[in-house]
Amino acid sequence: MKKSIKAEIISIGTELLRGEITDTNAGYLASQLPLAGIELQRMTTADDDIKRLAQVLRSALRGSSIVITTGGLGPTQDDLTREAIAQVLDEQLFIDPVLETHLREIFTRMGREMPPANLQQAMRIPSAQSLPNPRGTAPGWWVEKNDKVIVVMPGPPREMLPMWQNEALPRIKARFPGEIIQARTIKTFSIQEAKVAELIHPFFGAINPTLGIYAKPDGIQVRLIAHGDDSAQLLDNAGNKIKQILAPYVWGTDTDTLGGIIGKTLSERGMSLATMEDYTGGLLGNMISDEDLSSRFYRGGLITGSDLVKIGWGVPAGEIEKKDSMSCGVAEAMAAAVKEKFSADFGLSITGISHKNSPSGQFDKVCIGVADPGGVKSWEQQFMWNRNDSFERAAVAALFRLRERLIELNLLYYVK
Repeated sequence: MKKSIKAEIISIGTELLRGEITDTNAGYLASQLPLAGIELQRMTTADDDIKRLAQVLRSALRGSSIVITTGGLGPTQDDLTREAIAQVLDEQLFIDPVLETHLREIFTRMGREMPPANLQQAMRIPSAQSLPNPRGTAPGWWVEKNDKVIVVMPGPPREMLPMWQNEALPRIKARFPGEIIQARTIKTFSIQEAKVAELIHPFFGAINPTLGIYAKPDGIQVRLIAHGDDSAQLLDNAGNKIKQILAPYVWGTDTDTLGGIIGKTLSERGMSLATMEDYTGGLLGNMISDEDLSSRFYRGGLITGSDLVKIGWGVPAGEIEKKDSMSCGVAEAMAAAVKEKFSADFGLSITGISHKNSPSGQFDKVCIGVADPGGVKSWEQQFMWNRNDSFERAAVAALFRLRERLIELNLLYYVK
């Protein structure tokens, strides 16, 4: 039996402890480590105090073979991760001329003079190898000393994620080869978490693969993790059975996104989409335009904050006067109008009433409209107001309604 490799994640920054920034890095890394055969022992948040940070680092190194830090690599005086690691490992920081040259080139390309404070981002200790950061100015570190590894990465997720995937994770797998571990995620919608658990109850308690259920904005996800040389076959066997049980609620697996599935479907058929949204403030359009294929199928979108804007873009004034401007009739008119104005095959709309300035416990009324080659259709949905996710849930619901229409028109099929 292979020895368990233990790790600790340290998220660094006073702003994290104050709640000014939500730490999404730790959760992401925690989901990644098991797939590398690494056992996560502890996640810690440390403030920008070099004495306390050094104590946290020493404690982590005593109990784990791998310590992963995020944050504290900026150019300001309170970015102390480099200094703390140097202190703990009893090494001296020095300016790496290669890193300095690269850093100055970044500022030259931006047409800006590099502030002197940024020079500290070119520092490293002798036992550290730099990890490239193509999305920022702070390189990471890969440190090996005393049979321990410290992985040092920047805090912004847009910088941390590619550094982890392209630089840190491959090094960890090479340095700590373990048994084969694979995962599969089955994504569902329009079914409650408790119902999913009830339907797949026989799979709970299995040792290999293990199973977990998670509620996400795009539905309930079932995650399977298998280990061993036959892990792929184990995942196929269990995954196929679960998909059969949960059909037709299953809409995707693993890295599938709603926007990606819709975009692939429309792109393959040479069809296009346009959106008009009130209530979600552009979130729907952003979800669609984030997809790699968006330029092939997405004609564009409109954010309408008033009835006058809706009317100006083709929604009949009489429709708004006749009905509540947040009604499903108006949602249908919005979808039809944007489909026509953008010469698209599909028009997708959202309109709704938000209770963001009301006490908690209120329900938002949201209407979704789809105009397509088969006509115009709408749906009314209710969401309990929550500042963190009501708008996202509405945008996700709109994409699911569009997916539903694509299935009804025989343009898209259920996941097999």
